[in-house]
Amino acid sequence: MTVAKGAKPRAAKAAAAVRSSATKAATATTETARDFARKTAAGVEANPVGVLAGGIALGAVIGALVPRSKQEAKLLAPVGKRISDTTRGAIDAAKDTAKAEFDVLGFSRNAARDQVGKMLGGVIKTLATAGTAAVLSAKAKPAAEPAPAPAATPEAAAGPKTTAKKAKTQA
Repeated sequence: MTVAKGAKPRAAKAAAAVRSSATKAATATTETARDFARKTAAGVEANPVGVLAGGIALGAVIGALVPRSKQEAKLLAPVGKRISDTTRGAIDAAKDTAKAEFDVLGFSRNAARDQVGKMLGGVIKTLATAGTAAVLSAKAKPAAEPAPAPAATPEAAAGPKTTAKKAKTQA
């Protein structure tokens, strides 16, 4: 009977230890969940557009992975057609508005073509003028003159001497 008497207190101790561990685990899990919820809320408040885009992307992925049933196709076909028609109408309205605004500002296909033509004409005229200037510049410079032949004597190299008598007669 001594074995049975010792087992009961040990079982009670083990049960208390399990209760304590379970309580600690539950508290830690609750705190972690609250912390995660706070961080998630802060992230949503800081970047709501990103969360919205992420939700749409996640929905598109899930929608692509889940097969569509016949009943779903039958029920959603009118909605898809209405969304498609509305989108097409919005795009057409945006195109028409943009064309009207461009016309008011003077932007058109013909105006753009004229501007490009003027620009190309200016570039061609500039290149022609630069080419003409280069040719004229090359013609205006005389060809390199040959170097004078070396003189045979130093007196000849100095040139003709004029004496005082010759200078008086020439004057």
